[in-house]
Amino acid sequence: MSSLFLAMLAFITRLPVPARWTQGTPFEHYARGIVCFPVIGLLLGALSGLVFIGLQGTVGIPLAALFAVLALALLTGGFHLDGLADTCDGVFSARSRERMLEIMRDSRLGTHGGLGLVFVLLAKVLVISELALRDMRMTAALGAACAVGRGTAVLLMYGHRYARKEGLGNIFIGKVSLARAAVTLAVAAILALALLGGHGLLAMVVTMAVIFVLGQLLRRTLGGQTGDTIGAAIELGELVFLLALL
Repeated sequence: MSSLFLAMLAFITRLPVPARWTQGTPFEHYARGIVCFPVIGLLLGALSGLVFIGLQGTVGIPLAALFAVLALALLTGGFHLDGLADTCDGVFSARSRERMLEIMRDSRLGTHGGLGLVFVLLAKVLVISELALRDMRMTAALGAACAVGRGTAVLLMYGHRYARKEGLGNIFIGKVSLARAAVTLAVAAILALALLGGHGLLAMVVTMAVIFVLGQLLRRTLGGQTGDTIGAAIELGELVFLLALL
């Protein structure tokens, strides 16, 4: 299990994980690693929270929030943000389903993708600033948000089909069992409850509802899910969770 956790850590973050630590973990086993997603999110959020706390007294709350969001983007290599931008470019292009999927494969950033990135990043900075002004424990809030964002993304994996014939998302989408989906959500719920009490659990319920609806809308629009839509769900899940804390 430790090698699978490290494989997941190397897969969805830019944290340095020596290759020899993940050897022997084939791609077809990665779907079992979905249960690690909330714990990895907790780690990323905690690191982002430490950046916020370390800078808050020096540069003030707004800039500390900006650097916390930047740190989170750097820790993931913009992996999920790229998925968010591609999803926005495709879905809001108002083209046929096949053309939407082609647009999402295009590495160039379009207008809708740019607007989606600006909105989500700006919203995160603003909501983190507001939570800090309300004396929220930011390391706990960011840790829980990142754990729940990655945990609830399983709602776009279980019971969904992959919209393409091949791609990274095919590792998880349609390959996650009901038991693993339930365990993933349970781990995220336990972390939210431990970090923020009932308030955190309620925020997770709101996040689950939003991500479930998002998954249904994307399935209707694209005929299934892709790695990009999973990334978009993670980014939006983090934001919804933080907004729900308000």
